[in-house]
Amino acid sequence: MSKKYTWSAAVALAAFAAIVIGCATGIRARSQESTALPAASWGLSFQTEGQPPVGNVSQSVLDGYDAAFLGDTTQPVIYLTFDAGYENGYTEKILDVLKTHEAPAAFFVVGNYVEQNPELVRRMVADGHIVGNHTYHHKDMPSISDEAAFAQELTSLEELYYETTGEQMSKYYRPPRGEYSEENLKQAQKLGYKTVFWSLAYVDWYQDDQPSAEEAFSKLIPRIHNGAVVLLHSTSSTNAEILDELLRKWEDMGYRFGTLEELFSGSAESR
Repeated sequence: MSKKYTWSAAVALAAFAAIVIGCATGIRARSQESTALPAASWGLSFQTEGQPPVGNVSQSVLDGYDAAFLGDTTQPVIYLTFDAGYENGYTEKILDVLKTHEAPAAFFVVGNYVEQNPELVRRMVADGHIVGNHTYHHKDMPSISDEAAFAQELTSLEELYYETTGEQMSKYYRPPRGEYSEENLKQAQKLGYKTVFWSLAYVDWYQDDQPSAEEAFSKLIPRIHNGAVVLLHSTSSTNAEILDELLRKWEDMGYRFGTLEELFSGSAESR
């Protein structure tokens, strides 16, 4: 074989090897990227009526960060959670209804809520509900890269809560607007918190554009499912008006209401 053809073959072989190495490197990179959680807003895809939705992160992945959006899907249990960013007169009625149904709930509060509504916060505690951490200032948490600044958003609310109630705040955290990153989940976990997302919610937070009762029921009844973590806003006049009937409807469907302690005590395999 001539030197010319030997050289050509060597060049071709080297080029082929470079392509193979490049493809392998790309595959490894994509594989590494797929295991990381990008900064995102929590989202759900409802695919089958009466069945749990698909989250934009699976529950099995969230388990590794002490986070959950779904409970035991083999059990007819619902976990009621309320986000409380401010008070406009509906929380007391919501608490009355919860008491009537003996339904435990978790209220995720921010700093100004505790400052301006200490009596309501104390009533939440007295009624046996969990008061969770929604951060002090309701910031875009993934934008906070400094670990100390992230921690301050949670610990400053803990301190205010203790001053208000004389009790330590339960270590449950809900990211404002459901915005999260992998680093956020790790930081919350490092602080001893369990992050609580949700598997059922509807557009109930616009004070001047509240859904009708029929619109609310059309979302909340057919989409309920075993192990549902339900997010409602305590600022919603619709929620205050329909809550008694909503809980009765769910009870008539065979559901009971569980606590966040129960949510996180369930096995990952059953979610």
